Amino acid sequence: MSRLIDEINNYKEAFKKKVPQELQEIMLKATDKLKDEKLLKNTPKVGEIAKDFALKNVNNVLVSIDEQLKENDFIVINFYRGQWCPYCNLELKALQEINDDLKSLNAKLIAVSPQTPDASLSTKEKNELEFEVLSDSNNLIAKEYGLVFSLALELRPIYKDFGIDIVGLNDEDSFDLPMPATFVINKNKEILYAFVDEDYTKRCEPQTILDIIQKNS
Repeated sequence: MSRLIDEINNYKEAFKKKVPQELQEIMLKATDKLKDEKLLKNTPKVGEIAKDFALKNVNNVLVSIDEQLKENDFIVINFYRGQWCPYCNLELKALQEINDDLKSLNAKLIAVSPQTPDASLSTKEKNELEFEVLSDSNNLIAKEYGLVFSLALELRPIYKDFGIDIVGLNDEDSFDLPMPATFVINKNKEILYAFVDEDYTKRCEPQTILDIIQKNS
């Protein structure tokens, strides 16, 4: 199994070669500004109880954490920004690679984004995902998890030039997005592992998820 960090670093190198330096600097400054806001202090921590939620999947069927825990010993909740984010796509594909291992550990993998069900379906098909992909309209659940920020004004025209239509994919015009986050919870909804980062290029390594679940099985 290839490491996600290696895939991300390869993408970063390619990105640096094709995107003007001045745009890269604007994007880096926006990330640093987000770090200065210290949003992480509001996110769930290990040992806390995860908030229950029910969201629609790509087939418009409600998927509830409480219901899923009746059949599974663990749930892995992954918050991602959207199908337009290359780092999210790399992460989702890496999670797909461990999906069978998670099933064998009686763990359920669930991905959540502010995209509409149609956009989520596109994400699922594009990345050949076999796990639940849920739509968190208006980031209501991501807000409860303390993950939401508004995309910096200076980034919006840059993203538009990249062909990214956040407003269309999310069907709302706030430009609110979740920070990338992964939580592993047990039968009692206790958080066994929490990964959150203001830097959208940083993601949880899938092997870490497996290690945590195996340790607590």
